[in-house]
Amino acid sequence: MFVAEAAVSSIFDLVLDKLVAAPLLQYARRHDVEKTLNGWKRDLLDIQAVLTDAEQKQVRSESVKLWLDDLKSLAYDMEDVLDDFNTEANRQILIPSSTTKVHNLIPTCFDACRPTSVKSNAKIGEKIDKISEELDAVAKRRYDFNLREDVGGLSFKMEERLQTTSLVDESGIFGRDAKKEDIVQFLLSDEASRDDTDHVVSVVPIVGMGGVGKTTLAQMIYNDKRLESHFDMRIWVCVSDRFDVVGITKAILESVTHSPTDSRNLESLQNQLKNQLDGKIYFLVLDDVWNEKAQNWDALKAPFRGGAQGSMIIVTTRSEDVASIMRTTSSSHHLDVLSYEECRLLFAKHAFAGMNANIRQQLEPIGMEIVRKCRGLPLAAKTLGSLLHSKQDKNAWNEVLNNDIWDFPNEKSNILPALYLSYHYLPTNLKRCFAYCSIFPKDHKFEKRKLVLLWMAEGLLGGSKKEETMEDYGNMCFNNLLSKSLFQRASDDESGVFLMHDLIHDLAQFVSGKFCSSLEDEKKCRISEQTRHSSYTIAGIFEISKKFDPFYEAHNLRTFLPVPRPYGHSSIYLSEKVSDHLLPTLKCLRVLSLAKYRITKLPDSIGTLKHLRYFDLSHSSITRLPESVTDLFNLQTLMLSNCYFLTHLPAEMGKLINLRHLDVTNNKLKEMPVGMKGLKHLRTLTGFVIGEDSGAKIKELRDMSHLGGRLCISKLQNVVDAMDVLDANLKGKELLDELEMQWDDNSGDRDLQKETTVLEELQPHNNLKQLIIYGYCGEKFPNWLCKHSFTNMVSLHLHKCINCSSLPSLGQLGSLKNLYIKNIHRVQRLGDEFCGNIGQSLLKPFASLETLLGRKPLAAAIDPG
Repeated sequence: MFVAEAAVSSIFDLVLDKLVAAPLLQYARRHDVEKTLNGWKRDLLDIQAVLTDAEQKQVRSESVKLWLDDLKSLAYDMEDVLDDFNTEANRQILIPSSTTKVHNLIPTCFDACRPTSVKSNAKIGEKIDKISEELDAVAKRRYDFNLREDVGGLSFKMEERLQTTSLVDESGIFGRDAKKEDIVQFLLSDEASRDDTDHVVSVVPIVGMGGVGKTTLAQMIYNDKRLESHFDMRIWVCVSDRFDVVGITKAILESVTHSPTDSRNLESLQNQLKNQLDGKIYFLVLDDVWNEKAQNWDALKAPFRGGAQGSMIIVTTRSEDVASIMRTTSSSHHLDVLSYEECRLLFAKHAFAGMNANIRQQLEPIGMEIVRKCRGLPLAAKTLGSLLHSKQDKNAWNEVLNNDIWDFPNEKSNILPALYLSYHYLPTNLKRCFAYCSIFPKDHKFEKRKLVLLWMAEGLLGGSKKEETMEDYGNMCFNNLLSKSLFQRASDDESGVFLMHDLIHDLAQFVSGKFCSSLEDEKKCRISEQTRHSSYTIAGIFEISKKFDPFYEAHNLRTFLPVPRPYGHSSIYLSEKVSDHLLPTLKCLRVLSLAKYRITKLPDSIGTLKHLRYFDLSHSSITRLPESVTDLFNLQTLMLSNCYFLTHLPAEMGKLINLRHLDVTNNKLKEMPVGMKGLKHLRTLTGFVIGEDSGAKIKELRDMSHLGGRLCISKLQNVVDAMDVLDANLKGKELLDELEMQWDDNSGDRDLQKETTVLEELQPHNNLKQLIIYGYCGEKFPNWLCKHSFTNMVSLHLHKCINCSSLPSLGQLGSLKNLYIKNIHRVQRLGDEFCGNIGQSLLKPFASLETLLGRKPLAAAIDPG
């Protein structure tokens, strides 16, 4: 098999950066480990000199590959120790305790009275000694491989500006028009229904090898306008290698009804589906089917007979055996590889787009030879073409053409050489980001934003420049992987949702090796002491402790990520042994998710996970977080959305000074704790609740100048001093896209003048795109809402503003597309001032308005045309 490329150089860079960080060096001097860390640095620099040659030779040498694996494992251990040191060093600088202050005043006396060496802690001292010993041995082993120093390797840099295309861009699909037309004509013909023995539904298989374009062809057919009008309903379900009859039935039902269901009872689901299909002509695509058991197909198809005659099913599969079980037609549609010319056109579209004509002329002959090596596989041509587009250099293209990887025997690996080359030439930071994605199960759909936050937590975004945020750099990494066809959009209907092709996923698993694990089946457990990142599939409604026994061996685990099955249970019970006994032993965790579990409490020991940077409790039953959560000094992301029983945050939330994202959407918080002003690095704060008697004042938002996305400020009736609102400086928060201002409409006596003043002082930045005002009891809207400067405002909601007798002049908001006006009963008529028809304005009122919802008198008063 190919040798899995460890991408050691990337983690090496991270370790070396930490070894020269000023706070850590000062900490090392104080605690008598400076000499040890300098020794690590010398050895790493010696090894780094031969690293490029080693990463190239591992393709042919198993012993070099094993050496690199040992080196990578050791680099992980070193990074964990350095993260310990760095955490304490920064904690002492940023949150000095009273003890630390005394120590700083009398250092000589203090040092004389206590053991200063970190090694006085037996456990950490033993770990440091072990790393030093292993590093010395690994460094000496490099001489066994005759590795050359300072070997230059071909580098494909990241592209900063990228253009992406939609999922089904038929202008980028070659050689499939005839096959598509054949199948479409068959689906529309009377012959199709006659082919079916049950005289209801025909099953048409598309068979072909991986990467040949079966899914793409099915998408072309599915989106054909003729089929849209011919069938009553169209349904798309990705089946993948686990043929779960209940799950697939549930997926089809939810697609038909457009609503979720928690049922896992097959009889109930099938009866509901049969009723939905009754008398309808439907078109169903079952994509990527692997099931070869006829009884499973018989169980699944039972409700399909409820449809009307002429209903059709397309099945995509790699196996003719699968096709023969499911088809009702006399034969399958076999999809062959592309011809050389078709493959050349596809490669050229991705490799030569926008390229200078002279450069293209030089590169085209090399490219045509690379096309021949793609052997007609669209995925290979597209992926390599996307890679080479970023390197318009003749030497680089020749190196790819002549790489030894092309000649590696096919029988030794199921990884396509062209795909492996696409990975091989990625920048080192992208290699780690890509390999990390192997923890997801096949066909798993992931959100861009969440994946970037995971990368950030794992320390994979260390290459960002000073002037850009880690999130921006992560988005750039993601876009690069998307542009190189290593990610693809899940569907046109799911914005921001992506997945990896099966073969690309195989590649990710292959290159990540034993350091990443995706546990989809407990019986095939692949977790070990060297596993650093792991996800596991939630199989049922009860997660018993025995399932998690293998994790006790993974002392160095960094990622604990449950992944729900598609269309699985919405709420799952977790054994308390996992949260109380297992998790406290995983001291290196950086990512921890307990989302969707019905857990009501967490142990105080959660605060000992000092490496933790990403903590997800969304959709859980948690009622209160332990105060020890505020000891998680490195925490960057805390997800608490849809925690409907959560009423309070920990009192000392302000200690989490590295927190960047706090999502408290849809919960029952009564107030924000005092001290929130310490969270100056927040990029996301979805809600801020103003308490009635205690809790944080709104002015604590003042220094959160980086806030972006959506913010809801609720219980505004509890504002005591209107000047606090001015101090909150909403006008200075230029990154906010959406702002919601809420007053409780069921509260008692209200000070109308104060509310008028509060709303006037709540003026946001002109960049705002959506504004919601709810429950406001003042008698007039603020002057700033009439300003034409809100040029980005596309959506405005005014709801339950019961004392307002007139509406502001909104007609000159030129970008406004959606206007919602509800329960503003005192407004009796709308004059010209509402549309902004005052003076000599040349702007057409409501020039962009698409949606207007409100009471009939209001709706009738506006002509959006």
